[in-house]
Amino acid sequence: MEFSLSTPHYLNTTTPFSTLIHNQKHHSSSSSSTTTSLSFSLKPTPPPLPNSENPTSSSPPSNQIRRPKTLKTTPSPSKPTSKIPSNPFRNRINPTHVPTPPINSTTNTNYHPFTDKLWLTSKLSPPPPPPPPQTENPEENRIPIKVNAPQKNSDLPKIKFQQEGKIFVGNLPNWVKKNEVFDFFRQFGPIKNVILIKGHDSTERNAGFGFVIYGGSTAAKSAMKAVEFDGVEFHGRVLTVKLDDGRRMKEKTEERTRWIEGNDGVEYRSNWHKERDSSRKELRKIMDTEPENWQAVVGFFERIKKPSRGEYGLMVKYYARRGDMHRARETFESMRARGIEPTSHVYTSLIHAYAVGRDMEEALSCVRKMKEEGIEMSLVTYSIMVGGFAKVGNADQTCNMNRAEALVRDMEEAGIEAPIDIYHTMMDGYTMIGNEDKCLVVFERLKECGFTPSVISYGCLINLYIKIGKVSKALEISKLMESAGIKHNMKTYSMLINGFLKLKDWANAFAVVEDLVKDGLKPDIVLYNNIITAFCGMGNMNRAVRTVKEMQRERHRPTSRTFMPIIHGFARAGEMRRALEIFDMMRMSGCIPTVHTFNALVLGLVEKRQMEKAVEILDEMTLAGISPDEHTYTTIMHGYASLGDTGKAFEYFTKLRNEGLELDVYTYEALLKACCKAGRMQSALAVTKEMSAQKIPRNTFVYNILIDGWARRGDVWEAADLMQQMKKDGVQPDIHTYTSFINACCKAGDMQRAAKTIEEMEAFGVKPNVKTYTTLIHGWARASLPEKAFRCFKEMKSAGLKPDKAVYHCLMTSLLSRATVAEAYIYSGLLSICKEMIESGLTVDMGTAVHWSRCLRKIERTGGELTEALQKTFPPDWSSSHTLDVSSDADSDDELDIISDDDDVEFANRIDGGNIMSRMV
Repeated sequence: MEFSLSTPHYLNTTTPFSTLIHNQKHHSSSSSSTTTSLSFSLKPTPPPLPNSENPTSSSPPSNQIRRPKTLKTTPSPSKPTSKIPSNPFRNRINPTHVPTPPINSTTNTNYHPFTDKLWLTSKLSPPPPPPPPQTENPEENRIPIKVNAPQKNSDLPKIKFQQEGKIFVGNLPNWVKKNEVFDFFRQFGPIKNVILIKGHDSTERNAGFGFVIYGGSTAAKSAMKAVEFDGVEFHGRVLTVKLDDGRRMKEKTEERTRWIEGNDGVEYRSNWHKERDSSRKELRKIMDTEPENWQAVVGFFERIKKPSRGEYGLMVKYYARRGDMHRARETFESMRARGIEPTSHVYTSLIHAYAVGRDMEEALSCVRKMKEEGIEMSLVTYSIMVGGFAKVGNADQTCNMNRAEALVRDMEEAGIEAPIDIYHTMMDGYTMIGNEDKCLVVFERLKECGFTPSVISYGCLINLYIKIGKVSKALEISKLMESAGIKHNMKTYSMLINGFLKLKDWANAFAVVEDLVKDGLKPDIVLYNNIITAFCGMGNMNRAVRTVKEMQRERHRPTSRTFMPIIHGFARAGEMRRALEIFDMMRMSGCIPTVHTFNALVLGLVEKRQMEKAVEILDEMTLAGISPDEHTYTTIMHGYASLGDTGKAFEYFTKLRNEGLELDVYTYEALLKACCKAGRMQSALAVTKEMSAQKIPRNTFVYNILIDGWARRGDVWEAADLMQQMKKDGVQPDIHTYTSFINACCKAGDMQRAAKTIEEMEAFGVKPNVKTYTTLIHGWARASLPEKAFRCFKEMKSAGLKPDKAVYHCLMTSLLSRATVAEAYIYSGLLSICKEMIESGLTVDMGTAVHWSRCLRKIERTGGELTEALQKTFPPDWSSSHTLDVSSDADSDDELDIISDDDDVEFANRIDGGNIMSRMV
């Protein structure tokens, strides 16, 4: 039966990749049809032919197994060989259970051995030869034993290696001294001696284990009592306490015996070999202890007179870990120039360097070069290549996953069984492209092949659903994992917390944190950053600051990402003094400000429309030696766009382009918004042409800005053309798109088309929100159809939407401005709206109060019930003696801003490279 990680017929791609999932069939129907070049049979062999090479030799009995002359047998021509060896144990529930074949195969003729599996037959040894024929004088065939022949381990005199009262103590802290171990273990009995094994690197520290020897008549009893405390906590470590098995003394005795017999196997090497070995050890030590100090590593390597393949391999591996593919290649070529041929290990390190550097084309060229030189790819090589294609992020990610699938197929055709890590890597790759179906197929295939899903397997699925925004499905996977008896780890908990943070569901995020603490896990820096983000999202800035201090008490060093949401929160709230205090606190904590930290400060100022202070931050960035990036300039452009300052927006766009920074769709969105806010639609069209020239496609946000721009001018025809173009380009309209188009219809007085748009959006599954109903109410009021406005208001409440201050303001202002004659239904409707506003505790501003008061005088000249009710929504300092002098800008024809401040915040977060909270992960 063939098992491979491959694609089924309904998921086939253009890239050849076998099949991602095969339906499992019965083992008995397929294992017999698959053979390999290496095959051993446990069935009895037939007797030799009469015309054999040795006709005089007696044929062995039929119940004996004959030793084959070669390890490789030629398969029969009638049975075609299969290139893909299968694994018969991977479809079993318990992969650790291997069926044992019967000892005597003749007693079970129906037994079918798993002899066609490379991974299994390579572990089998050839059958033993038949016993030699017995002669009349067996003493003559006996081999004499020399007197000085080395004794085997079994021939050693039986010595009692285990010392009474001696215990082994492991997992000790490296800084612990003898007296501390002595004080702890003397509670079980009198101690004769404490032996701590010294570390290799420093004699001042122990190697993490040692021995305690009890004395006196109760030594054995004391040792047994101490062993009962195996797993006890000692200075934050869980100790391993066991009785000494005498292994060290036995090894020393055997070594001494071999030395006495002259068979110690010690190879006396030259001084050059010794120096080279010591140089290699010293180079490896520097790489392990000082991986960031590349000057020390490179300097030591250059001082080696004649580097061998081992030193070159270490340097290629070192550069690969750093992602420095150019220096890795340079070292590789330098090795070949010295006449040293690379091995599979060195090639794999070079491929790893290209994979880390995201240059998979060069990695493929290395693979082709390996095959040309006859060097076989190992499991590690395949794993690096599959992981490289699965993790590389570009526009053609789907094609990269097809290549990863093809590599898995080639690996299995080469007879290398895919480990569970390959399955996890493929699941991560499908998570990056959001392919839920294939990710689930790989997960099911993992279980079919006999692997037990681990916390990593379930974590891949949780990460998938968090990435695609299906937090409820992630919770289902979490419960499924818990029902399988697998506990969460810090990563899976962090994924769930991050999912709730994206939804701004702070309560559930903190609930997950509580579960994490209950499971005995200690918060790490990522979790602390998420907690700080949650507090900032709730507006509880003081708790966020206290959490930073708690981190420091727990000896977790805050990073610049820790302070970013706090700085942004204070700046957004207008508390610049507190924001700068946190900025100084970050510097005092040893965190160097980054461009992202300054961007958080700029973003907060932009959201408060404090553009002068936001521009001053650019000078502080220059003083700190940090250059603004495209996100910095785009955020400032967005701020000026919100103010309709087209000149400033284009000024910073020019700076961004002159400094050679990347121009993306977010930059052009800011320019378009500036043009549309200022009513310069011809300039907006010029920006869209520039986008097309730069091959930057329009997304939903771009269309929303353009449609909103034409809606401000009441040009419903241009807005309708954009709607058609949007659908033609395959861009899905959202709630903002429909609301902007309804606003255009209302401005043009085409209320029939506006009502039809409401029906169309509901048919596409897009539900109107409060802003959509506000726009429609405004349109009916402008059309002097108050009964339609009331009906729309009632429909909004029946849809479960709660009217906000803008809805009440729009409806009341429009009705009061046109109600010169107080008709009965208008009068009763106004009274009911006033009562709702009073119950909701809504209070209007002074300008609105003045405007409504003027309108009330036309309805109730001497005052009345409506005047008395409406005045309860006026400001507390309302006084009729001075209100008439207050200017008011409230009017029924006020322009509705479809893209509100909340949308500005979302837009600003998008141009800053994503939501601030997502940076915490």
